[in-house]
Amino acid sequence: MTDATHGAPTVRTGTAQDLEAVLAFWSHAAEGTDRRDSEPALRRLIERDPEALLIAELDGRMVGTVIAGWDGWRCHLYRLAVDPAHRRRGIARFLLDTAEKRFAEHGGMRADAMVLDDNTLAHHAWTAAGYVRQPQWGRWVKPL
Repeated sequence: MTDATHGAPTVRTGTAQDLEAVLAFWSHAAEGTDRRDSEPALRRLIERDPEALLIAELDGRMVGTVIAGWDGWRCHLYRLAVDPAHRRRGIARFLLDTAEKRFAEHGGMRADAMVLDDNTLAHHAWTAAGYVRQPQWGRWVKPL
């Protein structure tokens, strides 16, 4: 986490007071419209893992998010989103670095990310951060 006085973002964990703002941010900055995001779902996330929702701020304004989920076995990354007006400034990388430090502190050995196939803009960000696509795996889902 860096010092905002030098124009760099700070990263903090999200709280229940942030839920409405995070949902509004995602509708503006995140890709994909088929999700069932809601305040109750986010509330469950932070109740289960209070450090999972990371929020990047610049001058007190939300400019990025990532969910850094640790289930005790695997490290999962979701909802990496950066405000379109603040992209290409290292905010995504800063969020990922923060998430990776969190994982390492818990003993995590590998992080994975769910990235939409059609979100080619995100592919560049993930590649730049050192992530690679695993062609041998496919995602299997069942709506509950």
